[in-house]
Amino acid sequence: MTETLLTLISTALLNNLVLHWPLGVDPLLSSERRQVHALGIATTCLMLITGVLGYALYHWLLVPLELTALHLFVFLPLSALLIGPLLQLLARVFSTLSFEHLWPLLLCNAGVLGVALLNAREDKGFFHATALSFGAGLGFWLVLSLFNDLRQRTLDNDVPMPFRGLPIDLIGAGLIAVAFLGFSGLIKT
Repeated sequence: MTETLLTLISTALLNNLVLHWPLGVDPLLSSERRQVHALGIATTCLMLITGVLGYALYHWLLVPLELTALHLFVFLPLSALLIGPLLQLLARVFSTLSFEHLWPLLLCNAGVLGVALLNAREDKGFFHATALSFGAGLGFWLVLSLFNDLRQRTLDNDVPMPFRGLPIDLIGAGLIAVAFLGFSGLIKT
């Protein structure tokens, strides 16, 4: 239980897929302000479902059949086919949030595929894979919310003309990554 909890916290804060590895940066830079929480919820659920199903398919189907080289041909369609039904389900459950037009952002999110590949590479058990997937989704949502707040603050301030737009967004992402380095001593292995 402690190992699972440490994996969840470590994946969300220390080994964040957006800040530690450059996975999931495209939806971060292109998300609209009003869809931040909808995108965060959808990405967290998609990472959780794809990570858990990818782990199960890899370790319980591909490894026994000795077809591990086909893992990309399993993970890519798995994540792509889950997006439509997941967005419909989330639109029913969270009726106040708008999940429209999130399909391309979820499809191009490399973090979803990255979670499935990390779970396939590390055979530490089903609960570890679940914690890693859920922590990665929560970490993405946290960075997305922080980045959206930072973007809103830069829109309200007087930013020099050469730094407006994408340059100040990238500088802000770098500063958030440096701030997350402060968590590096939180968990010692």
